[in-house]
This record gives sequence, structure tokens and C-alpha cells, in this order.
Amino acid sequence: MAEVEVRRSARRKRTVSARREGGRTIVMIPAAMSAREERRAVAEMVAKLDAREQRRTVTRSDAALIERAARLAELYVPEAPAPASVRWVTNQSTRWGSCTPADRTIRLSHRLRDMPEHVVDAVIVHELAHLVVSGHGRAFDAIVRRFRRTDEAMGFLEGVSWQQRRDS
Repeated sequence: MAEVEVRRSARRKRTVSARREGGRTIVMIPAAMSAREERRAVAEMVAKLDAREQRRTVTRSDAALIERAARLAELYVPEAPAPASVRWVTNQSTRWGSCTPADRTIRLSHRLRDMPEHVVDAVIVHELAHLVVSGHGRAFDAIVRRFRRTDEAMGFLEGVSWQQRRDS
């Protein structure tokens, strides 16, 4: 088990929260909490964080990605041929995703892995649309807009890109 740091707060009255910082788990508890309650709260919060990380690992694997793309294609781009592969790649630093219609492959930047689900879904739908339409014209937009959170997701990615340019 990773190192656990417990932080007591006089301002905190009832709530307990936790987060990971590097290799440590930080658990914030009320200052008045008993040692017994602390042990129980720490165990519960560590278990919750572990479960969340496990779910994220499973849903962010290449195998899960192809299943996710199939589900999104069925919902939003049923006219698209099934992709031959959908996978994470580490060699895309200026694109969020890419598609090669000739061999029906979709590649997603590893930078998307920790982003919100709807953002990853929007990029997948975008790339699935390229299996039907090659450019970014009206027909393409009509397909992509079927995913109702497209504008929100693209705004999120524009903000991330802006921040990355600013930091470099």
C-alpha cells in the first residue's frame, strides 16, 4: 500500500475527502475525529480511490477503446464501417486523433487518456465520421453534431491546447 498522509482540519466538521499526490494518498478529516473513526475513514477512502483508478485503467485500455468506438458508432455514426482498430498512440503531439479510412484505423493521442469521458467520446465520434466523410465540410459536421456534447468537448480541447501553448 502506498504512503498515506492524514491531514486534520479544524474547519472540517463532518466530511472526509482524499486524493492522490504522486505516490501518496492524502486523506483530509475533521480534527475532532477519533482514532477509530480515522482508521475506518482512511481505509474507506483508500478503497474508493483504488476502485476509481482500477475502473479508469480498464476503461482506458486499447481493448476497451474498440468496444467504446463500436458503441458510439452504433449510436451516432451507424453508416460508418466498423473500424479495424482503435488505439492509443504516443506519437501525436499536435492532434487529438487521426483516422486512416483506407485501412479503417483510428488513433487517439495518449494525452486524451485522463480527460473527461465526453471529450474522449467526441474525438472518437469525430474520427468515426472520417470513415464516412473525408473532409470537414457540411456532411461531416452533420454527422459529428449528432453527439450533443461536441461543442462542449471541442471547447474543452481548445482550452487545453491554449494552456499547453502558453506553458511551452
